[in-house]
Amino acid sequence: MKRIAVFPGSFDPITRGHQNVVERAVTLFDEIIVAIGHNTTKQTMFPLEKRMEWIKATFSHLPNVKTDVYEGLTVEYCKKFKANYLLRGLRNGGDFEFERTIAHMNKALLAPLETVLLFTDPEYASVHSTVIREILKNNGDVSQFVPVQILGDLLPR
Repeated sequence: MKRIAVFPGSFDPITRGHQNVVERAVTLFDEIIVAIGHNTTKQTMFPLEKRMEWIKATFSHLPNVKTDVYEGLTVEYCKKFKANYLLRGLRNGGDFEFERTIAHMNKALLAPLETVLLFTDPEYASVHSTVIREILKNNGDVSQFVPVQILGDLLPR
């Protein structure tokens, strides 16, 4: 059976932490789908098309990483693509508590679905999309926090 993992998120914007998790996980799965989910509780800063473009550019060197968009429950999306793994990144203990709760709920909704949690490398432990957006809103330099492939779109002009 093909090992397909879904890495869900809003990726607003994609960060070096996200990149770190996917690039380290790529050997664990036959395919990773970086899936931009529509989160009804989040107001995004960047348009969906731009986030898709950034993810594709970030992982263009990895042929088994795909990009997609979905609405609704992540477990339903996983069923649609016969993905038996959810890939999630952890920065700290707070992330663990949140992810554990979500993993238990997903398991209850779709028993075969396994959540694989990877800690980001230590240098990315403080990288958070929310903080990056705040830095951008205040014309700060985010170059150390985002993939080089998207930096040109984020630099002040």
